Amino acid sequence: APSNGGEGVTSAVSSPPPLEGAGGRLLIVEDNADVAEYLLTCVSNDYQVLLAQNGQQGIEMALETVPDLIVSDVMMPEKDGFELLEFLKNDERTSHIPIILLTAKTDDASRIKGLERGADAYLSKPFNKQELLVRLRKLLELRKKLQERYGVQQFSLNQDKRPAQTNEPAQYEDAYILKIQTILNENLEDENFGVKELCAAMGVSRTQLHNKIKALTGKSTTHYIRFLRLQKARHLLLTSDKTVSEVAFEVGFRHLQHFSTSFAEEFGTPPSKVRG
Repeated sequence: APSNGGEGVTSAVSSPPPLEGAGGRLLIVEDNADVAEYLLTCVSNDYQVLLAQNGQQGIEMALETVPDLIVSDVMMPEKDGFELLEFLKNDERTSHIPIILLTAKTDDASRIKGLERGADAYLSKPFNKQELLVRLRKLLELRKKLQERYGVQQFSLNQDKRPAQTNEPAQYEDAYILKIQTILNENLEDENFGVKELCAAMGVSRTQLHNKIKALTGKSTTHYIRFLRLQKARHLLLTSDKTVSEVAFEVGFRHLQHFSTSFAEEFGTPPSKVRG
């Protein structure tokens, strides 16, 4: 699709990541050039914007880039906003992405249809710029709760049951995180099992995995892999009689000093002090 030419805006799926401090990557899916241009004037100062001109292109770009937020029109060629919504909310690569639907329709039936399919917000045209910006900001704030769930809580790698589920979207993300945990747990002793190997096991690209993990945990893929290894190490130190060296080897660290340093950085205390 052609570039709109606005600063910080691109419609190429190989676009660079947003600059540090930017609000995040926002995918706009809109076939009306005038509406798309107005949306750009509303959000381009705060977000790295990607443009798609119809629902099918929007789905493809969302799968490729895994943006932080999506604003989509409802009435579009090829695939409409409802079809885009249903597809992306039921694909594990994109199920976490907040989606705002825009429509000229103001009837309750259309609004309910969008909400039933998982829309996070619903705005009628013409919409208020400030309302759009507030909704986008609030949706990003809600995502921080996911990061607290998966990036701060100490999820045990050897748990037999899924975490407590509070709503349907969390079930999708619980399953995704536990899938990653299971794969890593099966390869813990392999010090060479890293991002490339995890991507292959998950069947996704580096970009897809990085953006999904970053959205859910606030960590890069590399950092999250290390985080899970160290969580497992702490669990073993607290529940077994294995030495620090044995634990380090079991979670994929071949150099004891590197393990001790990494452990202290993560938990604020060296592994030798965990048992008191």
